[in-house]
Amino acid sequence: MNVNSKKYNKVLSYPAPIQLKDMSLHEQAIVTHYLHNKNTPEAAPFIDAVQKILCKYKIETPVDTDTLQENPLQTSLFIEHNVPFPTPPSPRFTFIDLFAGIGGFRIAMQNLGGRCVFSSEWDKDAQKTYKANFGDVPFGDITTEEVKQFIPDNFDILCAGFPCQAFSIAGKRGGFEDTRGTLFFDVAEIIRRKQPKAILLENVKGLVNHDKGKTLATILNVLRNDLGYFVPDPKVLNAKDFGVPQNRERVFIVGFHPDLNISEFDYPKPLGIKVSFKDVKETPPVPTKYYLSTQYLSTLKKHKERHARKGNGFGYEIISDDGIANAVVCGGMGRERNLVYDPDITDFTPQTNIKGEVNREGIRKMTPREWARLQGFPDAFRIPVSDSAAYKQFGNSVAIPVVQAVGKEILKVLKYA
Repeated sequence: MNVNSKKYNKVLSYPAPIQLKDMSLHEQAIVTHYLHNKNTPEAAPFIDAVQKILCKYKIETPVDTDTLQENPLQTSLFIEHNVPFPTPPSPRFTFIDLFAGIGGFRIAMQNLGGRCVFSSEWDKDAQKTYKANFGDVPFGDITTEEVKQFIPDNFDILCAGFPCQAFSIAGKRGGFEDTRGTLFFDVAEIIRRKQPKAILLENVKGLVNHDKGKTLATILNVLRNDLGYFVPDPKVLNAKDFGVPQNRERVFIVGFHPDLNISEFDYPKPLGIKVSFKDVKETPPVPTKYYLSTQYLSTLKKHKERHARKGNGFGYEIISDDGIANAVVCGGMGRERNLVYDPDITDFTPQTNIKGEVNREGIRKMTPREWARLQGFPDAFRIPVSDSAAYKQFGNSVAIPVVQAVGKEILKVLKYA
């Protein structure tokens, strides 16, 4: 929606060059969010803060303008078209991206024609990856009022992949107040204040039975009874049913504002597309650093044998080219349960400080790019962080095709499709 820029964009000109890297992450979040929301009502929460930031850096000549074509803030600090995933040119709806991670929700919703008007993610490495791909820096800790004040009004959909936490509800009714001190409380508080048309929440499958079902029951009670939203029963969906070769089950919770009088919602059905790891496997040669050392491989084999003798199925696993990957996760055996055969290695010279030699069996870890593909990230997605940080980020992300499939059904109900 275009509006009068004199009302919503008090642009400041300045004589001295300044770069985003010269600002704090919080200041970068303010400036980049302002620029992403320029010429829209969603720019309103950022205007005064942007002026204070520019004055802080001794950029103190305010001017009003009807055009941003020569806005020095735009051209010197932030070139939107240089990012691989810019805002759609003619967005059909708006959304916010809470616990944003590296932007899995954002890609899915932008693919559906949405414009992100606010994002929040506290992890600094994830903020770096998010900025590299979308151009704006997510705000930090969403539990603080300092961050909440920048959430615009009147956005359409709230998206959040919030962490799972237990609530202290013993002897209580399990309502809004009982969630205080948890991250879900902050999600619920934002819903209460902003009243979005729809909500889209994602969590681990374990939420269903967490704390003997009390956690999910409390969440549903808050959304349905305290906030009044129509919330159908949550649904566990598997990424492998939506076009990516990963066995990843996650629970989705959808809700609609009471004023919309919506009483029906159908979660998406599996696509019926046959997928396997070879669909995402990198073209050889893969760098030697991803191949296991002989000593580490021996350790993994002994570890698996010990558990096998006890009747346990723990241990490493090698995914065949025709197989489906296990869920990519950042902790535990996340990488070791997703090893692959890749015999096309020609250089056995160790590239890292490993113990032993590079194994001759062709066994390697999946690469960060393969993990990205398993989560549905396009190859244009930039990975500006170390491998260890990248594994963590993709392991914590949502599977984009699943989010997009659920989002598509939400838009149908909202009549935006």
